[in-house]
Amino acid sequence: MKLESFVSGRWISPGRDSVDIRSAVTGEVVANATSGGIDMRETLDHARKVGGKNLRRLTFHQRADILKKLGQHLTERKDELYRLSFQTGATRTDNFIDVDGGIGTLFVYAGKGRRELPNSTFLLDGAVEQLSKGGTFAGQHILNSLQGVAVHINAFNFPCWGMLEKFAPAFLAGVPVVTKPATVTSYVAHALASMIADSKILPEGTFQFIVGTTGDLFGHLTCQDVVSFTGSAATSEMLQRHPVIAREAVRFIAERDSLNAAILAPDAAPGTPEFDLFIKEVAKEMTVKAGQKCTAIRRALVPSSHVSAAIDALRERLDKIVIGNPELENVRMGPVVGLDQRRDVLSHVAKLKEEAELVVGNPDDFKVEGADKTKGAFIPPLLLHCADPVRAKRVHEIEAFGPVSTVMGYSDLDQAIALTNRGGGSLVASVYTHDPRTASEIVSGIGTFHGRLVFIDRDCAKEQTGHGSPMPQMMHGGPGRAGGGEELGGVRSLSHYMQRTALQGSPEMLTGITGSWSRNAPVAEKEKHPFRYHFEDLDIGQTFFSKSRTITLEDVEHFAHFTGDTFYAHMDEEATKGHPFFPGRVAHGYLLLSFAAGLFVDPDPGPVLANYGLDNLRFIKPIQPGEAIKVRLTAKEKSPRNRQYGEVRWDVEITTDKGETAATYELLTMNAARPAA
Repeated sequence: MKLESFVSGRWISPGRDSVDIRSAVTGEVVANATSGGIDMRETLDHARKVGGKNLRRLTFHQRADILKKLGQHLTERKDELYRLSFQTGATRTDNFIDVDGGIGTLFVYAGKGRRELPNSTFLLDGAVEQLSKGGTFAGQHILNSLQGVAVHINAFNFPCWGMLEKFAPAFLAGVPVVTKPATVTSYVAHALASMIADSKILPEGTFQFIVGTTGDLFGHLTCQDVVSFTGSAATSEMLQRHPVIAREAVRFIAERDSLNAAILAPDAAPGTPEFDLFIKEVAKEMTVKAGQKCTAIRRALVPSSHVSAAIDALRERLDKIVIGNPELENVRMGPVVGLDQRRDVLSHVAKLKEEAELVVGNPDDFKVEGADKTKGAFIPPLLLHCADPVRAKRVHEIEAFGPVSTVMGYSDLDQAIALTNRGGGSLVASVYTHDPRTASEIVSGIGTFHGRLVFIDRDCAKEQTGHGSPMPQMMHGGPGRAGGGEELGGVRSLSHYMQRTALQGSPEMLTGITGSWSRNAPVAEKEKHPFRYHFEDLDIGQTFFSKSRTITLEDVEHFAHFTGDTFYAHMDEEATKGHPFFPGRVAHGYLLLSFAAGLFVDPDPGPVLANYGLDNLRFIKPIQPGEAIKVRLTAKEKSPRNRQYGEVRWDVEITTDKGETAATYELLTMNAARPAA
């Protein structure tokens, strides 16, 4: 298989430098990668001038629809990715994480784009800020797509997931992608890239794929570009020191070395469900992907009194792991990705053995099923025990990126926290406890050193996704040694590819720019009630002013008895004397909402299909019996949902007959689209 790059809308194979890529299982050549000869300036220009332009004209909803379509396309073809991935040493379970996990990320971002983002090309960030007493000058933060390129440099361990988990948020944010896989597994990434490019689903220029070295790509970056890197700390530091990165303040997202920890809490003694879950998870993290996961458990912290029991339980579990050809059904762990990686892991284990004893596994004596271990990159699970983790240094500094973990004891929770933080910043730590107070103390102690903390106990045991599974909805990244990046995290991850800008001007100007009506902007009354307009015909700022209605004591008492809400402030004048909020008996807040609906609702069947909720409700001034209220209803924002209807957000203000604001909220309705001609 000769691997080509996909740049400027075409596949090319310059062929200047050639590298043979070998199977991790058999050692045979499975692909040939060439690198060099690509005009990186032209590649970036194509992304900016063609891809960016094509992508930014689409709304978030349109981009989300494309992600969904791409996910469906890849799902139909994923068997080919599974077949190729076996040569990387990945078992079928490993492939499920990589292939299905990556495709699943596309679907998650497609759903979030549709449900959580507006049908526009930019995002509002926070509420309108009033910047003047008279209300004629205000501010609004917005997020716009960067007019650059997302350069994604991926690691070898997840050639599919690594590509797609970076691609999805960048594409949804409106930034074209240039992606480069690690060479050793690039044949799997190449197959995935071919499926993407050949599908023609993505707009032209929004996806490019580079095999081999990046050449002078970094020399052509600008302040509008983003680099997202996954790999070693040494490579990350070298790239971050590139003069263009510094000069242009190029955004750099790094996800790198991480000495992740699993903490068995003092209450999780042998015989408890939490102890069993800890043993299961440590063993799983050592063997899934042969331990080649940036989130794998490298340090297992155990109360000193339980160290022997934990080692014995882990030995029993690890001894049952069948190592061999990952295509075989009974094999649970394949080789590491290649012979170079095998040598690297064993050299790191040798250094760890200066401070720790190897208690499970022997790299010179183990069985391999269905393969020749002299040709493949096989290593058995290797468990070490560090008897003095307080004085030790290497176990807190060296990451053997393979099926390797170190057990270490701790005397009390304070020491467990201190040892965990010796990792210098990690992607994830898992905690096994059934005591919320212990969990709370651990969060306070290690939270700032970790991007993610997962608490696994008997209550979530059946549904928890595990220590090492980054979920698209939650942040993936970590501080310090882990790189300081924040990939994933739902719609939060879009902010890496967007620029926050503060807009200042009159409410009318801000409304015109953002398409979202703000207080003190002009309103428009029309002959018909706003509820009589179809979605397309309703104007932002269109307003209805209601008649007034006086709240009587009889109204208050009837509402109280009818609903059962007989709170003293509504029923007992004497009890409200000296009250800090209520001047006497007052109407229920929900009575005001109900009467407000009666004042503004147009009852006949029509374009308004349903009221499905309200946001940001605030009761500002209590209303006493004898006072009158009226309502202003203003169309604030619109967002289409499908061809049949769209969402309308209404700004609602309840005022007294004296003009004082009694309550404010945002009403959400679904309005029918105009019938097709």
